[in-house]
Amino acid sequence: MRVPQPEGCKGSLKWIQRAVERRPDLLNLPNRRRVEWLSPLRSDDWAEYSDEDSLRRLGLSDHGAALRAFWPRRGPQWDALGHIDGAPVLVEAKAHLAEFLSPATQAGPSSRPRIEAAFGTVQRAEGLRPPADWTRCLYQLANRIAHLWFMRSRGLDATLLLVGFVGDRDMSGPEHPETWASAEAVAFHALGLSNGHTLRRSIVSVHPHVQELE
Repeated sequence: MRVPQPEGCKGSLKWIQRAVERRPDLLNLPNRRRVEWLSPLRSDDWAEYSDEDSLRRLGLSDHGAALRAFWPRRGPQWDALGHIDGAPVLVEAKAHLAEFLSPATQAGPSSRPRIEAAFGTVQRAEGLRPPADWTRCLYQLANRIAHLWFMRSRGLDATLLLVGFVGDRDMSGPEHPETWASAEAVAFHALGLSNGHTLRRSIVSVHPHVQELE
C-alpha cells in the first residue's frame, strides 16, 4: 500500500521527513556508507509504504509472493525506506515514549492466527523464548522485527533502523538519548532479544536531536 502523507507539522512525521530531506547524515548507520532514501520524499507526496508496495519501492518485487504467505495484508507501514547498495533499510521513527510502547494487536479473526503463526516461525527459527507475548506486548516493534527476519531469511542483508528523536518538547519526548536506549533495552528483553543475538545485531538505533532539524 502507498499512503501519501501531509507535510509533517509535529511529532515523528515532521522529524523523519526533515531528516530524510535535510539531514540524512543523522540517519546514517554506524560504520556503513550513507543510506539512499526512497521514502518519505517531497516529490512522492511524502508517501509511506507497506506490504508489497514497500518491496516494490525497494526494488524487491520478486519477494512479494513470499511476503503474502508470511503476513496478512496491512502489515507495517514504514516511516522511511532506503537501501545501501541494495541492502534494505527499514525505519520505525518515534518522538515520544508513549508511541514506542504500543498496545496489543487489533488484528481481526482472519488475520490474528496468521500473525501468531508468523511470530511462532520467527521465534522457532531464532531460538527465542520471549518473556512476553508478541501479540500483546510491544506489538508494533515485534511486527517490525518479524519483517526484518522475513527479509533476512530471504537472503537480504536488511537492517531495522529505530529512530528515537530527542528534545521534542511539544510531544513531551525524551530529553536525552539515554532515555531511548533504556526503553529499547527493556523492549528487547521483553521480546527475548539479547544484545548478542544474531537478529538483534541487525537492529540499529539512532537518537538525533530535533534542534538539528529546526
